[in-house]
Amino acid sequence: MLSALYYLILVLLCTVFMILSAVALVVCWPFDRSRRTVHELSRLLVRIFFFIPPFWRQRVIGREFVDKRKSYVIVLNHNTVIDIPTLYYLPLNFRWVSKREVFRVPFFGQFLVLHGDICIDRGRAAAARDQMVVEGTKWLRRGASVAVFPEGTRSKDGQIHRFKTGAFTLAKEAGVAVLPVVLEGTATLIGKNYLFNWRNRITVRVLPPVSAERVAATEVHELAQQVHDDMTAALREVKMER
Repeated sequence: MLSALYYLILVLLCTVFMILSAVALVVCWPFDRSRRTVHELSRLLVRIFFFIPPFWRQRVIGREFVDKRKSYVIVLNHNTVIDIPTLYYLPLNFRWVSKREVFRVPFFGQFLVLHGDICIDRGRAAAARDQMVVEGTKWLRRGASVAVFPEGTRSKDGQIHRFKTGAFTLAKEAGVAVLPVVLEGTATLIGKNYLFNWRNRITVRVLPPVSAERVAATEVHELAQQVHDDMTAALREVKMER
């Protein structure tokens, strides 16, 4: 019953913020081409979402590694849909790279369109990579970051699996740093029965960024493997701290 009530509250909140975001996009477009205002509205929505349940806890480790003046290709592990709102705890304006199917999901799809997020067709791998590079570079040049799940799909066992190279190709082409982020605890917030776990704790661990110079000097497959190994080690440490 309590979970059903909270879902209803979320529907109402999302509706209000979707309208606000659409108005903000139209009003701010001439002087806010990076859509920072729309992004900040989503950050506020996320804070409300996590704030209402009194026993949900979130912690961010490594916030000092984030330079708000820079644009990054953000790479993070993927366990559940809750990964998406959780990343808004980072003080960065970013665009998501998301599969086409998500754009068809009620509320999520509309928010992605308002944000200017990058829609790719995973069934056409080469075309998807090229599109991500072209559109991602456009947003990076506007001062936004780009967030990518390099595994390409959700992990079913909570471990970090093999990375695809698209995110690292984008960073190399755009000449920006890669910012690795590890999430833990997002998979336990909603159970298989779609009921909320009211005593959940989420950890966001930000790793030191891989500099643009190192990105440029490293072959993409090697870079992907290095970042994968660093994130895997960091996730193991976070789980041991629970």
